[in-house]
Amino acid sequence: IRDLGSLKYFLGIEVTRSKAGIFLNQRKYALEILQDTGLLASKPVTTPLDYNHTLVADHGEVLSDPTSYRRLVGRLLYLTVTRSDITYAVNLLSQFMSSPCDTHWQAALRVVRYIKYVPDHGILLSSNSSLRLHAYCDADWASCPTSRRSTIGYCIVLGPSLLCWRTKK
Repeated sequence: IRDLGSLKYFLGIEVTRSKAGIFLNQRKYALEILQDTGLLASKPVTTPLDYNHTLVADHGEVLSDPTSYRRLVGRLLYLTVTRSDITYAVNLLSQFMSSPCDTHWQAALRVVRYIKYVPDHGILLSSNSSLRLHAYCDADWASCPTSRRSTIGYCIVLGPSLLCWRTKK
């Protein structure tokens, strides 16, 4: 066993220690996604999805090669490890993996442009938090326009840090 020093980078997650606590982010990974999609010089947007977005299964022209869409959404899924702000959008995009359309591709690119707006967003594990455990849950009723199924989500917060979250249709 070798001592490699203090942890700075592990599995694409950057670890920064300070008196405030431990900060986890995936800035380098986010910038790699921007570079791979060719949106490094694009104009950033302030929200991951359009307001009043409506993504449905057969709305638009089906992509001839869905490999790039699947790869991008998979990379965005891994980015949600430290980026809870894009979780809803990525969950919505992942519902169209079998036959994505051009509207889904444009929505995925919008999420990437949002990542450009805040590439170093992450999770702070505070060193002086109250360690109070909070849980939040929310659900909508039959919001999916095609299947009329509901979406439920929850998150568990310990002090100021988000511990886990999940959404399910």
